[in-house]
Amino acid sequence: MKMALTKTEDGYVHKNKGVCSSAVQFNVENGTVKNVQFFGGCAGNTAGICRLVEGMQVEDVIQRLDGVKCGMRPTSCPDQLARALKDYQAQQA
Repeated sequence: MKMALTKTEDGYVHKNKGVCSSAVQFNVENGTVKNVQFFGGCAGNTAGICRLVEGMQVEDVIQRLDGVKCGMRPTSCPDQLARALKDYQAQQA
């Protein structure tokens, strides 16, 4: 299974699927989520997600956001961040 996560100079970038935002970028330092930024999507909602998860442990973010849906869609921007962090964990293993 090909992961949608890429390592860049600015952190990790996950190409989102099934949502309005095209991607989410983030860093992880000592297991802590940092500098989350969504590209596209609902500006207020994605900015709120970024602020809420800043400084949280990767596992805590995954636990809270995994499976969140947006309307009738099977996923959401928060869920895509959780998937990105799961991909990050798989790359670190």
